[in-house]
Amino acid sequence: MGLFSWLFGKKATTETTIEPIEYNGYLIYPEPQKEGGQFRIAGRICKQINDTIQTHYFIRSDILPSRVDAETFMLKKAQMFIDQTGERMFK
Repeated sequence: MGLFSWLFGKKATTETTIEPIEYNGYLIYPEPQKEGGQFRIAGRICKQINDTIQTHYFIRSDILPSRVDAETFMLKKAQMFIDQTGERMFK
């Protein structure tokens, strides 16, 4: 961290690559949001339709103590949402 970053409080950013999980032609990206030491269930569901990638952002009110639990729960909820809604989620 440089002197100016240290003085003015700029934090170094680290980006992580999220590997999607394929489910019935959709790509599910679990992206839990850190909130007060816990994790809110969130992510996105993507699918290529014609020549366009459609994206549906998925955020729930559920908060869990671990990132892994939030990712697992998001995956299960996203799969259920895909089964129930299909491509209508993009309209």
